Amino acid sequence: MRSARQVPFPPPGPEGRRRRLLVLVICSVSLFMTYVDSTVLNVALPTIGRAFRADVASLQWVADAYLLVLATLLMLSGAVADRIGRRRVFTTGLLLFSLGSLLCSLAPGTGLLVAFRMLQALGGCMLTPVSLSIVRQVYTDPAERARALGIWSAVFGLGVASGPIIGGLLVAAVGWRSVFWVNVPVGVAAWAAARRFVPESKAPRPRRPDPVGQVLAMVLLGGLTFGLIEGPDSGWLHPAVLGALAAAGVALVGLVVVEGRQLEPLVELRFFRSPPFSAANAVAILGFLALSGFLFVTTLYLQEVRGDSALLAGVSLLPATTVIAASSPVAGRLVARLGPRLPLVLSGLGLAAGAALLLDLTPTTPYLQLAGAYVLLGLGFGLMNPPITNTAVSGMPPEQAGVASAIASSSRQVGNVLGVAVMGGLVSTAAFASGHLPVADRASFAAATHLAWWATVACGLGAAAIAGVCAGPWGQRRARAIYQDPPSPEPAGVTLGAGAEP
Repeated sequence: MRSARQVPFPPPGPEGRRRRLLVLVICSVSLFMTYVDSTVLNVALPTIGRAFRADVASLQWVADAYLLVLATLLMLSGAVADRIGRRRVFTTGLLLFSLGSLLCSLAPGTGLLVAFRMLQALGGCMLTPVSLSIVRQVYTDPAERARALGIWSAVFGLGVASGPIIGGLLVAAVGWRSVFWVNVPVGVAAWAAARRFVPESKAPRPRRPDPVGQVLAMVLLGGLTFGLIEGPDSGWLHPAVLGALAAAGVALVGLVVVEGRQLEPLVELRFFRSPPFSAANAVAILGFLALSGFLFVTTLYLQEVRGDSALLAGVSLLPATTVIAASSPVAGRLVARLGPRLPLVLSGLGLAAGAALLLDLTPTTPYLQLAGAYVLLGLGFGLMNPPITNTAVSGMPPEQAGVASAIASSSRQVGNVLGVAVMGGLVSTAAFASGHLPVADRASFAAATHLAWWATVACGLGAAAIAGVCAGPWGQRRARAIYQDPPSPEPAGVTLGAGAEP
C-alpha cells in the first residue's frame, strides 16, 4: 500500500476530476458518519436505558460523553493536522472512530459505554475539521471548490435528517447495539480508501500549540457538564457537584487571563470585540443547545411517555428532520441575497414558536400538534446553521476567517453538550420535585418537560434578539471599524474553516 508521500494530488482540470470526486466522497462519508452518530443514538437511548436500567443522568452521559470530547478537542485536531499531516490525522480518526464504535456495541453497562463513546469521539473530532481542510486543498479551482463545499455541507442536513430513521430501523430490526455496528465496516472502508486516494498535506506555518488553553477549556466544559448532569440527582449542594462547578468557574477566569496573553491562543478573545462574531457564537450556543435538548427530551417523551417504538419515534421526528434538511439550502440563498440577519432572526422565532406549542405537553397531546411544533423547530434549526459562519467572519480580514469560523464551530458543539445537560437536568429536576422518578410516571414526565420547552422558547427569542441587533449593518460597520487596522495576521497554515459545519 502506498505511503502518504506517494499519493499525488489530483492534476488540475478534467483529467483529475475523478480523483477529486473520490476524495470528496471519502470526506463526505466521514462527515456523514459523525453527524448520523450524533443523532442516531437519541432514538436508541430509551432502549439502552431499559437494557441497563439506567436513569436519565446516565443516559445524559451516554449522549454527552461524545459531544463533550468533540467540543473540547475540535480546534486542537485541526491544528495538529496542520502540523503533522492532514491525511495522517484523518486516517487515524477513522480508525479510532471505528474502534470506538465496535467497543460501544460490546459495552456491558453504561459506565463502559460512556468511556467507549469518548474514544469514538476522539476519532470523530479528527474527521470534521480535517475533512473540510482536505477538500479545500484538493479543489483548487474556485468555482469547482464552491460546488464541492456545497456538496460537503449538504451532508450535514442529510445526516441530521436520516439519523433518527436509521436509528429507529436498526433498533427495531436488530437492537440498540446495531447503531454502533454499522459504523465499523463503513469506517474501515473509508480508511482504506483514504490511504489509497487522499494526498498528504501540511500547513507551511501551523499555529503554535496552546496546551494551557486546551486544558482550561476541557476543565471548563467538563466541570460545567458534570455539575449540570449530576446536580438534579445528587443535589446541587453535593461536594462533587459544587467542586465541579467551582472548577469550571476557575477555569473560565483562567481562560480569559491566559488566552489574553498568548500570541496564538486556542481561543482568540480579541475576536469577541466584533459584534457579528460575538452574535454568531451566542446564536450557535443557544441554537444547538435547543437542538440537542429537543432531540434528547423528545425521544424520551415519544418512547417512554407515548409508548412509541424506536422506529415510530424516528418516523415521528420526520417533520423536524426533513424541514432541517430542506430549509438549510434556503437559508444559504437568503444569506447570499439579503445577508445573515434575516434568516437568523427567523430561525430564532421559529424555535420559540415551535417550543411554545409544546408548553402544555401531555401524554395524549394530538400528534398534529406535535407535528406542527416539530416543523417550526426544524425550520428554526435549518435556517440557523448556514448563516452562523458567515456572521462570524463578517467584517474580518480574510486571513482571520479560518480561526473565526473554527471558534464558531466549537460554539456549536458547546451548545450540543449544554443542550443535553441543561434540558435533561431541567426535566430531572422537575420530575424529582414532583415526587416521581424520571420516566417512571408518564404524566409527571410529560409535565416535567415543560421547563425544557420554556428554556427553548427563551433560547429562540434570545437568538433572534441578538441576531437582530448584532448581525445587521451596525454590527458589520463596527466589525470593519475594529479590524480596519488589524493586528498581525494569522499564520498562513491556519486551517480555513477548521471544524466548520455548513
